[in-house]
Amino acid sequence: MEVVAPLIGLDWTFLMVLVTFAVLYLILKKYFFEKLRNFMQAREQKVKDQFDNAAAANKQAETLLSEYKTQIADVEAEKREILKEGKQLAEQRAKAIVDEANERASEIKKQAEREIEREKKVAMETMKDQVALLAIYAAEKIIEQKLGEKEQQFIIDDIIKDASVGTWNH
Repeated sequence: MEVVAPLIGLDWTFLMVLVTFAVLYLILKKYFFEKLRNFMQAREQKVKDQFDNAAAANKQAETLLSEYKTQIADVEAEKREILKEGKQLAEQRAKAIVDEANERASEIKKQAEREIEREKKVAMETMKDQVALLAIYAAEKIIEQKLGEKEQQFIIDDIIKDASVGTWNH
């Protein structure tokens, strides 16, 4: 029968491996594990800070976006108000221009009516003078000639004919 060696033996080599492992663990613990833990905590804190900063930046961006949307809405409302006021002002100005034009047209019409009336009076006076001259001329002709009724009518017709043609002179 053969003797099989156990897998783990308790000999000096095993004991040396354990001591070496313990010394190595203590050295690593003193110099490396603390630095590694600090590095990992710093890295974890840095990542947390970056996430917090990103969240704060997102929140600030959302706040700015909200403010800009409010400002844009205010500007659009102000634009609509300015346009409305401009339209009202333009309508008022147009109405004033039309009213002024109507007033001027009315005054021109009244002035034209006065001028027509004046011209009508002048024409009436001129016509009265012409009729009076025509009557005097007709009377002179009739008196110069002592004529009968037919001859008087002939002379009157002749005078009217001359007057309408404008050839008679006094």
